[in-house]
Amino acid sequence: MSVRRAPPSWRLPEGVNAPLWEYLHTPRLAAEEDAYFVGHPLFDADARALDERFQTPGRLIDLGCGAGRHALRFASRGFDVAAVDLSRAMLEIVGRKAEEAGTSLLTIEANLCDLGCFSSDCFDYALSMFSTLGMIRGRDARRRALREAFRVLRPGGRIALHAHNIWLNLRDPQGRKWLLGQARRLLGRRTGEFGDRRMTYRGIPGMEVHLYRWGELKSDLGQAGFRVDEVIPLDEITAAPIPNPRRFPSLRAGGWFVFASRPEH
Repeated sequence: MSVRRAPPSWRLPEGVNAPLWEYLHTPRLAAEEDAYFVGHPLFDADARALDERFQTPGRLIDLGCGAGRHALRFASRGFDVAAVDLSRAMLEIVGRKAEEAGTSLLTIEANLCDLGCFSSDCFDYALSMFSTLGMIRGRDARRRALREAFRVLRPGGRIALHAHNIWLNLRDPQGRKWLLGQARRLLGRRTGEFGDRRMTYRGIPGMEVHLYRWGELKSDLGQAGFRVDEVIPLDEITAAPIPNPRRFPSLRAGGWFVFASRPEH
């Protein structure tokens, strides 16, 4: 199956640039997803963290569900799951897996910046894992995605998200060089956002992921209306919680699992 050519930039969906469009419309990536990430330590770590905290079945929305590893697991546990992604190929994989497993869930092709297909206050839980938020291009778009997640959660509902920490780049020469370039860009007022790291990812050049500073992520969650309940700083290699997490976690962590809630009032 051929990859759909990206439309002009002004016609791209909110939060999507041309490389991300290619990623979303490359069917082989969906077909290879499970094999590509087999054994990834973050996958075991986030599954454990979620299962420990989201125990009572309810309505759950998986934002950027990918090939459905969380959506399918929660559906098998009796949760009423809506699996949302902008990649039709990924959703087809999820639907096929659910059918094979005899599991029922809803698959929805939608932009995380605009969840107008869902009414307000309709979910008990939301997931945004494996740096899904960081894949959205532009801070305004990321903030809009958080506001949409807040809107579709009921009062008292909870969100779990994962984000990478920009300061993990201090620990290797290439990362420090990139950070120096980021500082120069900031001082020179060049285009692009501080924290956007470009790479060739699974054969697609120019892919970007936004690496957060903790203060930035906390601020964006707060502006969306969320109350941060728990933060788990993660080791960048093992994805295990770092030892002595109160000692400079904003610098030492490779990323975070964040659990936040929509206040009751």
